[in-house]
Amino acid sequence: MIFWLLIILGILIYYILRKEVTKLTKTPPLLLWLVLMAPPIIWITWAIRYGTQIPLGLFFGSLVICSVLYNVLFEWGRISVKQRKKPSEAGNVQQETLQTTVEPVRLRPIEPGEESQLRSCFPWSVYYIHNIEYRPQAVICRGQLRTSALSAYQQIKKNIEAEFGDRFILIFQEGLNGKPIFLLVPNHQAAKAAAGEPEKLTKPGLALLLLGATLLTTTLVGTNIAGFEYTREEISSNPSLILQGLPYALSLMTILGIHEMGHYLAAKFYKIRTTLPYFIPMPLFLGTFGAFIQMRSPVPNRKALFDVSIAGPLAGFIASLPLLIWGLANSQVVQMPEETQLLNTDALNPRHSIFISLISKLTLGAQLTPNMAIDLHPVAIAGFLGIIVTALNLMPVGQLDGGHIVHAMFGQKTAMIIGQTARLLLLLLSFVQQQYLLWALYLILFVRLADEPALNDVTELDNKRDVLGLIAIALLIIIVLPLPQTLSRLLNI
Repeated sequence: MIFWLLIILGILIYYILRKEVTKLTKTPPLLLWLVLMAPPIIWITWAIRYGTQIPLGLFFGSLVICSVLYNVLFEWGRISVKQRKKPSEAGNVQQETLQTTVEPVRLRPIEPGEESQLRSCFPWSVYYIHNIEYRPQAVICRGQLRTSALSAYQQIKKNIEAEFGDRFILIFQEGLNGKPIFLLVPNHQAAKAAAGEPEKLTKPGLALLLLGATLLTTTLVGTNIAGFEYTREEISSNPSLILQGLPYALSLMTILGIHEMGHYLAAKFYKIRTTLPYFIPMPLFLGTFGAFIQMRSPVPNRKALFDVSIAGPLAGFIASLPLLIWGLANSQVVQMPEETQLLNTDALNPRHSIFISLISKLTLGAQLTPNMAIDLHPVAIAGFLGIIVTALNLMPVGQLDGGHIVHAMFGQKTAMIIGQTARLLLLLLSFVQQQYLLWALYLILFVRLADEPALNDVTELDNKRDVLGLIAIALLIIIVLPLPQTLSRLLNI
């Protein structure tokens, strides 16, 4: 069964590489495919050869090494912007982020005779133009803001659309000197639509296929988590045995699905073009690598950036909490082993997390004493993983949900400082909680500090969203930090 799942996963990955990645790099897709498939092949080989659980060092080590190798090979063959497509073929290139607008411009740029029209779009009482800079990928307008950022953006956007139609996307962001600037970026999406080349975002067939594959892999993993390690022959003769893994599989997929649907619905509310949620199946460990969506149009403002970013972790946390509480109520308290790890679900030490400690004590009461651990019920494992996923996504770094949240709250420059500080603090924490070391290295090596700006990246949030953002950061802290000794003695845990 695992062998066939590996084949299905390999076919899906190769299909995606052939369809998408070959447009961006000259590195042979087969080579990239081999690097991506190496970790699951290593894990399955270990499981078949030794018949034991995969060591965490081997699991995460193979992921890190292959991730680094994949990035090196990808960058080694990366196709430059000018080489990607000829102007006549540019419409075939999918736009994944705002930065893809640096492709060869098919639209007519601003001509010298149009500069007076452009200047007329900036009333002196709204934004007094100092100078206009012409770049291959944008027209930069620098000046002095004379009214509120929101009013200025709305008025100038209206003027630009009246004068130039949909030729340009208008971006309003902070300049290097702290003064806000306007950028006019060629609107390639409008060019595609005008040429009758609309991009098909929703692929329900692919989404359903990945959903089914992930349900199968998480169910198989769930049977082992539930304590039923059936052989291949037993499952083949009685397939209903794998239903023992459904409580874990359905709980985990519900949490991940609600998390992504939070992002999806919030994006739809702000009319941001986005793909359907896609699950990522994995035949070992947790049964899945999670789920994701992709936004294919820019975020209109910091308010939308905040709402779309926080909707996922908030929805996932709300879904995880009742499942965790119910699962803890049906879990068993066991003797604390000599060494415990964060993901040791057979003997979980809740003191690794302030939040998990409090929830465990409220649920289990006097059963949970300082020398006891928790053998988690499969539903509790799913709820626990949901809480961990919430914390990882709330890390205020770059393109993670938490990075978007602090960007929306404080602006991009301050968010980059917060992100760098958070990475260093997590690295320091990993010397106390070693299970965070690989996550800290991942954030440092692979997650950029800067994320994409909103179209109106200057207008600040309202007080309600600032408070909600601070609550999200506080939630991250109490999930990640271990229980202090003083509080442990007070709670007798």
